[in-house]
Amino acid sequence: MIGTSINGDRKEVRIQSRAVCVRPKTVVSLNYHTPVHFLRAIQTPFNKNWREMQEKTKSLALIGAGALLGSITATAAILKLLPPRGAVVQCRNDAKSNGKSALSAPASEGNTSLKEEPYKMDPVDLLKDEIVSEQLTRNIQFFGFDAQQKVTTSYVVVIGLGGVGSHAASMLLRSGVGRLLLVDFDQVSLSSLNRHAVATRTDVGTPKALCLKKHFSSIYPECHIDAKVMLYDDSSEEEILSGHPDFVLDCIDNIDTKVALLAACVRRGLKVLSATGAGARADPTRIRVADLRESTNDPLSRSVRQRLRRDHGIEGGIPVIFSLEKPKAKLLPFKGPNGDEENPSDYQVVPGFRVRIIPVLGTIPAIFGQIMASYVLTKLAEFEVNMEPIVNFDMDHYRVLHQRLIEHEELIYGTSIQVQVDVEEVMYVAKELWHGRSARDESRKEVGRGMWRSVNELMLVRWDISKPASVSNLILLKFTEADEHESTTLEDIKEKEPEYFTRVTSTLKRAELDFGF
Repeated sequence: MIGTSINGDRKEVRIQSRAVCVRPKTVVSLNYHTPVHFLRAIQTPFNKNWREMQEKTKSLALIGAGALLGSITATAAILKLLPPRGAVVQCRNDAKSNGKSALSAPASEGNTSLKEEPYKMDPVDLLKDEIVSEQLTRNIQFFGFDAQQKVTTSYVVVIGLGGVGSHAASMLLRSGVGRLLLVDFDQVSLSSLNRHAVATRTDVGTPKALCLKKHFSSIYPECHIDAKVMLYDDSSEEEILSGHPDFVLDCIDNIDTKVALLAACVRRGLKVLSATGAGARADPTRIRVADLRESTNDPLSRSVRQRLRRDHGIEGGIPVIFSLEKPKAKLLPFKGPNGDEENPSDYQVVPGFRVRIIPVLGTIPAIFGQIMASYVLTKLAEFEVNMEPIVNFDMDHYRVLHQRLIEHEELIYGTSIQVQVDVEEVMYVAKELWHGRSARDESRKEVGRGMWRSVNELMLVRWDISKPASVSNLILLKFTEADEHESTTLEDIKEKEPEYFTRVTSTLKRAELDFGF
């Protein structure tokens, strides 16, 4: 900055750098566009030695002109000396002792593989770091410190890093998962940029796993990230699934590979969440998380369900994310190099992988990935979330259940005055509490059209006959089960069927909390 200060009868012209800290003085900033303006400004009647001042003026004019003309070059040079915007200051223990901090800059855009950060903290100690705890402060406020600590010390494997997997992995990273294994054999393509979480045009041709690792290192460098550019199959199962991961995310869109992975997770006792088809859909309000047996309107999950049952004897027990929306488009016909429609299998690079293209609205796979991350995070933090059940009743069915309850109360007690629920509350009890099934039924086999048939044999009855028929005292049972229930006492149930008793009372306790009883 060029300026003047008045000191007695002497006028000084000073050139100051912005980085220099000066003592408080009366400073008048000069903002002149040419050296001529500068010369005119400094000619004052206070000069006693005109010759000496003239020489100074010439020198300062040259300096001013050089400063003005070289400002762009100087600015560029200064910017090169500054750390990049994405640099992360890591406060190490030894640095804190002498009042200094270490600066670690992310890898450059052009790298396809990353070196490990020279400074890595034990996941157990991550939340003690001031920068990490501030970055994750909203998560800590939501889950609580101890629950977030479980997330921070967890290990998650994400297989398939396209539109779904990249968003799931990105949100797991941003939420503080301490260790990630990213697996995909494919590369970033130009056409995948409409749905990928972090890839840019400069990443096209880069393996997806390395692309994510590169970008992730500047978002949360404390995370231990391992990226494997490989295809999941029987030969790579041990390398990918070993190490006791806390969760596995299946974001694969190939049936053979998906079935093999899910079967391996069940065999190894690993928690897994599987994504079904996100392509050709547009309605985010119809996305659900439920057991594989409950997924409907999805050709991929239907094929996976059949293959798991046929080849591995697995009936269900695997949570999946799917859409209730029917696909809006089908696979596009495959055209070869000459433009004629040809057999897609002739062009498969990997056997069993789809060559034909399905239209994709990028927002839907992104939402799939975000929901998967949310599901896993709440499980890791042991934070209870009650997913909306997949119940295919309509209001007529709930009216039938309500009327059936009134008639049953009049038959047993001579009056229905103790019925304290309306149709809307019956819907809550049947759908939210009992998922449209008998309280004794944990198998959940009746899905789809089977649910419509099951209402013909279900009714609501009091759990405790000494209390009114309210939302916190109604259970859904089959007709024969209802007769048996009303012929016994809660004490007998608690003694003979303690697990059933605990499960029902826990469910009804949820109703008390929901309705503020």
